Amino acid sequence: MSTLDHLKGGLSRAWETVSEGWRELVERAGDALTRFQPGHTRGDVETAEDRTARAGARWGLVAAEVVLGDDEVEVEMEIPGMDANDFDIQIVDDVLVVRGEKRVQRERKRGEFHVMERAYGRFERALRLPAAVDEGRAEASYTRGVLRLRIPRTTPVAKSRRIEVKRA
Repeated sequence: MSTLDHLKGGLSRAWETVSEGWRELVERAGDALTRFQPGHTRGDVETAEDRTARAGARWGLVAAEVVLGDDEVEVEMEIPGMDANDFDIQIVDDVLVVRGEKRVQRERKRGEFHVMERAYGRFERALRLPAAVDEGRAEASYTRGVLRLRIPRTTPVAKSRRIEVKRA
């Protein structure tokens, strides 16, 4: 086997490994890939925080775990760098919608970023819930970068309505 054939084989194997890894990432965490939309939030004047947010990544992972228990649905989402009051959480039909804004908190006044992988700005993540829930009794907490929700399950009520046929 020539050196060129050996090199082609190595490149082919490397490409297959990258392709396989990408397929697995999309399959396992594709829904966690979330768009962050930076924007001005402090008036007309652009601040250093606004510039930093624009320079950051536009996409980030908001990874989640959903556990269906006998009495409740438990949801945990990794969203570091926020405060508990930065979230807007709703349940619409059978979908949990978590919105928020991850703001830049600069402590440094000097220097330039060499690596900027963190995403800042407004985001929204939607998760389909695996069972009917009582959204009125849902509880949420946020500790150490993890948002936790406990939502009691409920028995779905079948809605039916009799439709009368009128004579023409």
